[in-house]
Amino acid sequence: MNYYDEIKETLIKNEIYKKVKDYSKNKSDLNAYFEVGRLIVEAQGGEKRAKYGNKLIKEYSAKLTKELGKGYKVSNLKNMRQIYLKFRKRQTLSGELSISHYIILSRIDNENEINYYINISKTLNLSVRELRERIKSNEYERIGYKEELEEPKINTFIKNPIIIKVGDKNKKLTEYALHQLILENMDDFLKELGIGFTYVGSEVKIKIGDRYNYIDFLLFNVKYNCYVVIELKVTEMKAEYIGQITKYINYIDKNIKELFNDKTVGVVICKRENRYVLEYCTNPKLFTTTYKTS
Repeated sequence: MNYYDEIKETLIKNEIYKKVKDYSKNKSDLNAYFEVGRLIVEAQGGEKRAKYGNKLIKEYSAKLTKELGKGYKVSNLKNMRQIYLKFRKRQTLSGELSISHYIILSRIDNENEINYYINISKTLNLSVRELRERIKSNEYERIGYKEELEEPKINTFIKNPIIIKVGDKNKKLTEYALHQLILENMDDFLKELGIGFTYVGSEVKIKIGDRYNYIDFLLFNVKYNCYVVIELKVTEMKAEYIGQITKYINYIDKNIKELFNDKTVGVVICKRENRYVLEYCTNPKLFTTTYKTS
């Protein structure tokens, strides 16, 4: 079998197909590059030897570039090989993601992590740049939802820690300064927090008894159909914070939540966790996370 001719024919057919059916060219690229990756691995003598068969790739790259033009550099052929090696056990590659998405994903070892980024990329229609940024920020490591078979709940999608962008990450923040930073970059904050969060209000004024209280942020999560109370603390998690946010949760449930909404959720964002505080907290709708500045 002449592997080079097979590879060349696959790439030529892909170029012709893309010109005829432009709307599905991404899927054509995925199929063609996956097949080229398979042929390269076979030409190099199988998966174990493929890791060391770069001489053959250089030879193919030079011939393809001469005969077909640009686009077939050594690095490109290596990427095709890597995509095949990483995703060969899957039945299909989703056409919702581009070949560039899969090149980035092929560098991840953990299968559950790959699945997470595939799902989040399709759900949020992430660009290649956005996907790269999420991987760089270790997003998968900061969420509670790790296993494919685990039932995801709202707290499992709240990252820990939350990353908040500041001008000077070494500057000590007050609660007011932290609040203002989030308010000025609300879109970034909602995306960082997780899936489905929308903004309702800041410093929401409520009256409990004869005293007025102010909720730092009131959000709504469209995925879980519930209000979310956010309280900001620049210290370690303390027991008194539980009582404070529980009052706010109960107020929203009694006065704002509609009958068709799920029960309100509370999230305390603090500088440091204290597992002993939440260990004895009986409210299943109360969660905590920490923040980091960058």
